[in-house]
Amino acid sequence: MSRLLDRHDLILLDVDGVLVLGRQPIPGAAETIAAIRAKGVPLRFTTNSPRRRPGEVAEMLNDAGIGARADEVTTPSAIAAAALAHRLPPGAAVLVVGSGALWDEVAAAGLRPVDSADDEPQAVVQGFDPAIGWPVLAEAALVLHRPETLWVATNLDDTWPAERGVVPGNGALMAVLTTTTGRRPDLSAGKPEPTMFRQQAELFDARKPLVIGDRLDTDIEGGLRAGFDTLLVLTGVTDRAAMARAHVRPTHVGESITHLLAESAVS
Repeated sequence: MSRLLDRHDLILLDVDGVLVLGRQPIPGAAETIAAIRAKGVPLRFTTNSPRRRPGEVAEMLNDAGIGARADEVTTPSAIAAAALAHRLPPGAAVLVVGSGALWDEVAAAGLRPVDSADDEPQAVVQGFDPAIGWPVLAEAALVLHRPETLWVATNLDDTWPAERGVVPGNGALMAVLTTTTGRRPDLSAGKPEPTMFRQQAELFDARKPLVIGDRLDTDIEGGLRAGFDTLLVLTGVTDRAAMARAHVRPTHVGESITHLLAESAVS
């Protein structure tokens, strides 16, 4: 008999719905992270939320009593910006629908973040930000009516698990532009795309990573597409009723992140 933790050489953890709800820690999260570190197994916080910089994610986790460093955090904003830089000439204008963190990543990739259709952007990049309003969505719609414009999403999550319950996520906000323009994003950088998982596995030369998340359609599907074992926890978006209806099947299911430490851990 062994713990689920003992069977893996890299732990890839979602944040919202797995470790915290809003800024409130999920019971057992801090103790589980401490146990992973005590075991000496490397871990990475692989959030699908683009609204915070890695340092801000680490600060939020530390404030919740969950030890984290900025260099342990991977966000979809950097992956989205890299995808844009690969497809656009240096210095190209990109209309950013999202937080300051997304603006920073676009600029760091050698592109020019803008907020107006008058700047003739060649692309739109969209990431979740609770402050997104009609003005920037209107500018993005004007740009996306041009068929040559590239539309990149940081992630497609329709919902986000907050302290008071499940609320609209990036996918729900993108639906405004889909309704207005008749278009869908040309590509998505975050989960369920397996890019961030595979990058981390290669970095650590891991042979048996474990992906942990609360969403079947992003965390679990992305982990499975990467070829890794997965653990679905029921502290966020997905409950047992939703799991029973879904076609995606995780390797393991647990009531919370503490399932990682259960000696009798089974699917």
